[in-house]
Amino acid sequence: MTTHVASVEAGTPFKEVAELLVRRGVSAVPVLGADGRVAGVVSEADLLRKEEFREQYYGEGYRPRLRARLRRRLAGRGEDGQEKAEAATAAELMSAPAVTVSPDASTVTAAQLMDTHGVKRLVVVDGDGRVIGIVSRRDLLKAYVRDDAELKRWVEETIPEQARWNDRTGIVVQVQNGIVTLSGYTSTRTEAEAAVHMTKGLGGVVDVRESLVWERDDRLELPLIWDRS
Repeated sequence: MTTHVASVEAGTPFKEVAELLVRRGVSAVPVLGADGRVAGVVSEADLLRKEEFREQYYGEGYRPRLRARLRRRLAGRGEDGQEKAEAATAAELMSAPAVTVSPDASTVTAAQLMDTHGVKRLVVVDGDGRVIGIVSRRDLLKAYVRDDAELKRWVEETIPEQARWNDRTGIVVQVQNGIVTLSGYTSTRTEAEAAVHMTKGLGGVVDVRESLVWERDDRLELPLIWDRS
């Protein structure tokens, strides 16, 4: 995430919001309420509603295309843009509520939230709802340019110690072009499956291939039933 976040207050004028976006080279800013918590987000698209609807001032009765209206509705934004075209402050421009994410959320969760809500960025907030950063699509893509050696170390640190180093060889991690290969031995099938699952959940992993062998298939073991009689 980006931690040096530009923000505006609810009463910030339209022109100041536009100037801030241009000056900071960002595509959106969070809008903070009086309590310092995130109230919404203003993006370039919100500001450009004024240009989009400018034709109406010349008597042409513009209305967004059906495809655009459906896309906004599916993303939970039922407005047609005309109200934002008439907006003069950040509070009138913003999309609310803001789509937020916690700092310890995985990149997978962040990507799913962006797709579900049809947004290009998420506001990262602490437990009190205050801004600590912004994560964008580009930030998520940065994970995939991680060096293979660095990704290998990350995978090895993530897999539990008992699964990586048991009485036999343990799990061997190899990475090439972001593709992780897990081979070797684990004590149980559950440990092998857990290692694969954890690896797949790491940001920057393109794919996981495995050829693990386990000593004991604990998935087939039946629980003990104690005779209480």
